[in-house]
Amino acid sequence: MLALAGCAKKPVAKNDLRTVTTEVVAAAQKITNNKSQIIVRPQAQASKRGGPGAVDDIYISLVTPAEAVTLKQSLAAIAGRHGLTVLTTVASPGVSRFDYVLNGTRTHSIHVVIPVSKNVRATPPGNLKVRGSGNLAIVIDDMGYDRSLADAVIALPFPLTVSVLPHLPISSEVAEEAHSRGDEVLLHLPMESEGETAKAEEIELRVGMSAGQVSSTVAGMLETVPHAAGVNNHQGSRATSNAALMQALMPLLRERGLFFIDSRTEAKTVAYDVAKRDGVRAASRKVFLDDVETRQAIVAQLELAARDAARDGFTIAIGHPRPATIAALAAEVPRLQARGIQLVFASDVVHY
Repeated sequence: MLALAGCAKKPVAKNDLRTVTTEVVAAAQKITNNKSQIIVRPQAQASKRGGPGAVDDIYISLVTPAEAVTLKQSLAAIAGRHGLTVLTTVASPGVSRFDYVLNGTRTHSIHVVIPVSKNVRATPPGNLKVRGSGNLAIVIDDMGYDRSLADAVIALPFPLTVSVLPHLPISSEVAEEAHSRGDEVLLHLPMESEGETAKAEEIELRVGMSAGQVSSTVAGMLETVPHAAGVNNHQGSRATSNAALMQALMPLLRERGLFFIDSRTEAKTVAYDVAKRDGVRAASRKVFLDDVETRQAIVAQLELAARDAARDGFTIAIGHPRPATIAALAAEVPRLQARGIQLVFASDVVHY
């Protein structure tokens, strides 16, 4: 049991922290008959005295609201047994966070997600790739940096394609959670950009790489982004305009059954053309939603994407996990749907 005696600022002992974690995991599995998807990720944090501290992040996917109610009661009981305070945050419908706190220090963050009904996520049959049907695929890039914003995106009650950056501390968790909620997952593949001002990623595809280097780099990225159905480029203004690099990439995607979305960060990109030539299902982004990060500007871009979808039959719009973007999507997408725009996944609009 976590002791309250002694110095009020004493950090939580690691073995006590793990005892609480074990009880939380056991409670979730009991409630769901061992069907819950649970990920535990220990994290380091600075204590108030400046010394090292620890916190366990626990991600729990449930099936029904009734399970969430029962789990909440169990979490309160566990906290009571160990002298912990529980702070509850509802990020958005279906996503809740419970923080355990001891003497002002957080010991655990428990993220609870209830999957959206498959009926809500499902793409209506028979409407795809028909001129005038208005199919809109919205891709949310740069997922994996911020947990709370990722939760808010994943909780939106319509189909989204979530593009996750690899090799980040929460890349795998975000991909797993998005998949369990019924969204489509992409690998947001870092690629080399033009210019010295562009921030290079630690691991990215770079011009001059051999086919073997491209293969091992992509394989390593995919290991950190489970359930990826396809790929779109992160940055890459130099990489996507280099035919040799794209020719090394596309056969790898074809062999893995992955499609490619060209984010079109460079007007001279050859990525889409190489993908089509090499037998990879592909499509290109038409609209960026949030180059200007204001609600008014994002709503205007959504309207542009809807008009393109209605005119051409389908379109792809790319946005980012930003508060203004999430708020605009939550308010405006239902209005677009009421006008006949169908929200679909990126896989529904790619083609050979």
